[in-house]
This record gives sequence, C-alpha cells and structure tokens, in this order.
Amino acid sequence: MPKLTKRFVESIMPDDQKMIKHWDSELKGFGLIVLPSGRRTYCVQYRNIQRVQKMFKIGVHGQVTAEEARALAKKYLSGVVHGHDPVKMKKENRNLPTLNDLARDYVLFHGGKKRPKSLKEDKRLLKTIILPAFGNSLVVQISRRDIETLHRDHQKTSYQANRSVSVLSKMFTLANTWGWREDNPAKGIQRYQEEKRKRWLTADELKMLWKVLDEYSNQLTASLFRLLILTGARIGELLPATWDQFDLDSGVWTKPTHLTKQRKQEHLPISSQAIEILKTMKSQSTSPFLFPGKIDGKPTQEVKRAWNTIRKKLGALDLRIHDLRHTYASHLVSSGLSLSIVGKLLGHTQASTTQRYAHLADEPLRQATALFGSNLDKIIEKEA
Repeated sequence: MPKLTKRFVESIMPDDQKMIKHWDSELKGFGLIVLPSGRRTYCVQYRNIQRVQKMFKIGVHGQVTAEEARALAKKYLSGVVHGHDPVKMKKENRNLPTLNDLARDYVLFHGGKKRPKSLKEDKRLLKTIILPAFGNSLVVQISRRDIETLHRDHQKTSYQANRSVSVLSKMFTLANTWGWREDNPAKGIQRYQEEKRKRWLTADELKMLWKVLDEYSNQLTASLFRLLILTGARIGELLPATWDQFDLDSGVWTKPTHLTKQRKQEHLPISSQAIEILKTMKSQSTSPFLFPGKIDGKPTQEVKRAWNTIRKKLGALDLRIHDLRHTYASHLVSSGLSLSIVGKLLGHTQASTTQRYAHLADEPLRQATALFGSNLDKIIEKEA
C-alpha cells in the first residue's frame, strides 16, 4: 500500500467498470475512493464504540489536498479513539439549525415586538450582510472570531457593522433561550465609534423653511413638517397618528405605546401654534388619521419625495427629516430650558440621550455672565 500523496493520487487510473479503494501505508484507516468517472474522494474507515465498521468521507481531491485530508483523517480517527462517531455526528448536524433557520424564527417570533422601521432595517441587514456570510452555517458552529471578522470587514460603514453585531447578538440570545446553543459569540464585541450628526436649523434657516412650506403645493404635507418642528416628534410617531390621540382643548397629545420608541405611553403638551395647525387640519378632514394615505383605512406611508422637493427649495440637501427634531431640541436648550425638561419633551428615558445638546446649554450661562460683566462696567463707571 503506497502513501497517499498528491503525485500518487493524481497518477491513479480509474477503472471504468468499478470503484477502486486505496489505503494509506502510514495512517491506518485513511483511504481514497476512486470512481469510474475519475472522481477521487478521501475517506476514513473505523469501528465505532459498538464495533460497527463505518466509512466517513472527508472531501474530494482538488477541493482538499492530500496533506489537508491526512490532517483531518488524524483528527477524526483520534476522535474515534475517544468515543466519537464522525458519521453519527454528521447525521445529527444535518438536523441542527442553520443561521438561515435562526433568522427566519428571529423575524417570526421577535419581529412583532419591534417597531416596523427597526424590523425593516433588521431584514435589510440580514439580507445584505449577515446571511450572505453565515446563512448556511450551523448556529452551533459560528464563532466569536467569525463575527469579529464580519464586523471588521464592514469597518468602512461603521453604523451597519455595529448594527449587524447587535442583530446577531439578539439572535444568539434567542438561540440560547431555544436551546440551540449555550453561549452568545456576539456578546461583548467592541463596537466602532459612531459620530452623531449635529445638524439643526438656525433661526434664519427656520424662517426660510417656513416660507417654503407656506408656498408648497400640498399644505397637508407642509403641516406635517410644521408639526414635526413644533412638537419634536419622530416622523414614525406623527405620520400614523389618529385624531383620538389629541385633546385640542387641553393641548395634549397622548402617544400610544405602539408608536413610541420606548414602548410606553407618553403625554406630550403641545403649543398653541401646533393646536391652531391641528384645528385647521381637523376641520378639513373626514379620516381618523391626521395624514390619510391613498389607500382607504391607512395613513400616508412615505413623504421622502415631498421632503426632497422642500429641502432643494430651501437649499439644504444635507437636512434630514429627523433634523427637525434636533432643531426643536436645540432651540429649547439654547433658550435656557434644562436638559431634563427637554429630554422629557422628546420622550428620552435616559439622560445620556439628551446629553448631545449639553453644549448649547452654555449659551444662557454665557449671556448671564455677560450681563453681570456689563453691570459691573456700569458700576465701575459710576464710581469713576
């Protein structure tokens, strides 16, 4: 029996009538199967703990080298000595869930607990980043190193890289609960630093935007953007809002749990300017929705096209709809309101979320200290 080397394996002439087996001269149980077609497959032959003889295919020559096959054969045969059964384990692995299975059940069982926008983003990350990398991999075989590699490969898009790890972490948490694996390989992976956008409208830009909105062809859509500025609401809270959420006499908007990011009911006081806009809208409406859509019984789904038109006329192509919320908050903080009050108006549950506006709170203090300096000048002048 010769040693199974690359030269020997490739020199074998197949028998067009039957399969041929060659066994390695150095490693007992390591062999090669040669089919009439010429296909050469490395294998190991062994007896399991019940002394039943079995054969396990390692891989096809060309896809795996003779040296790699030998190393794998040593690993499998060593496992047999310790009671492992490669054939049995392979059959068991066929029934183990893959990440495709986990992703399907993640969306099915966990998706309903998420906001539609968040679920849509999760599905996008699954389709474009996560499943192309791990879809066919067994849940139990994905390692921390695999996920760190995925995270590093998408470093240039740090937000997507971080969100992908977050989605995977939640998926593996569910896998733990379902008994699919015992650990979470995505837990504790350090995220990339993300720069938070700090864009809001100045007083002059606000004045220009109001003029653009007054001239916009669809005044109902224009009112949506006016209300986003006046309330600081997220568009996902206002766009599907219904009239029964508003008490225009008391000036209160009761946001239901399914619309808020924190999944808790919020009672938001609204200004007289916002109330006037809402009263005008209501007098012209026959729908339960503030912003009824083209399909009966549903609210407007998207206003991106309208917003693109508006910001082009404003000359601010970098302005996002969410920046209207930043505008509301920044002007309140600059006017002297405390971060805690602004945080409550925005529906923040953590003070750290509102902290991005902290530097604006310096302006009222600067004005106050300037006032004292001015008064001191007057006092000194009088004494002089």
